Amino acid sequence: MRQLRGRVFRGSDAVRCGLLTARQLQGQAWHRLNRDVYADAALPVTHRLRCEGAMLLLPQSSVLTGRSAACVRGLPLGDCDDPVLAIAPPGTRSSAIAGVRLRRAALEPHEIRCGRLPTTVPARTAWEIAREPDLVEAVVAIDVLLRHRHVRPAQLAELAAAHPYSRAARAIGLADGRAESPQESRTRVRLVLAGLPPPVPQFEVWAGGTFLGRVDFAWPEHRVVLEYDGFWHAEKRQFLRDRRRLNGLVSDGWTVLHATAADLEDDEAFARLVALIRISLATN
Repeated sequence: MRQLRGRVFRGSDAVRCGLLTARQLQGQAWHRLNRDVYADAALPVTHRLRCEGAMLLLPQSSVLTGRSAACVRGLPLGDCDDPVLAIAPPGTRSSAIAGVRLRRAALEPHEIRCGRLPTTVPARTAWEIAREPDLVEAVVAIDVLLRHRHVRPAQLAELAAAHPYSRAARAIGLADGRAESPQESRTRVRLVLAGLPPPVPQFEVWAGGTFLGRVDFAWPEHRVVLEYDGFWHAEKRQFLRDRRRLNGLVSDGWTVLHATAADLEDDEAFARLVALIRISLATN
């Protein structure tokens, strides 16, 4: 039993090798991750752990991709309940696996990063994410890849140029690694999709030689700023810093607007925000 501590394993293998009995396998010492796949219960069940379990069931030639590949490589993508994403060669036979999304595609050798958990290389990983049906969330994830320098903008541009009219190319065109949080990415993308000119993320505002602050979004030519206020902005010290910065920006002639999570969650509120920004851009 000690050989299985800290590990993910096939239950049938453990029983066949005499490491556990079928009765012991059903005890509280083990998590059941999938059919015939178990893990030491001391291990937290994460998306990465589920990837390990899935690879025990997938065809041997399978490769993790998309958010699953990014997660395995240490990036903050892949929620625990997200499906494990993998690619297998065309013609590969495999029965359906709960919680796993397997598709068949031909990968070139240079598109595969080998290892205990093989994954697609960063550029192919980004392309698979860019193909996701939810455009906004795809861009949010690509922003994460760019911010962590998992993939280079030039690599993405090359992929988009090869398939200029694809959904993936559109997502890549909206990506910007300067975003510092998923909500900032969502806000920026939705503003652009609403028809506003793309704002500059994390823009530094200077008055002469004086640094006034770094803002979430700016349209510098119009001297308009939009700040996304998360809950952490309500903390007293941050609130005071924000107000001092706001005063400095306003005194220098900038129009400062604010967005919150409620503006993104409610379509009418978001429409009002877009209208307010449009008016501010038109009058500055």
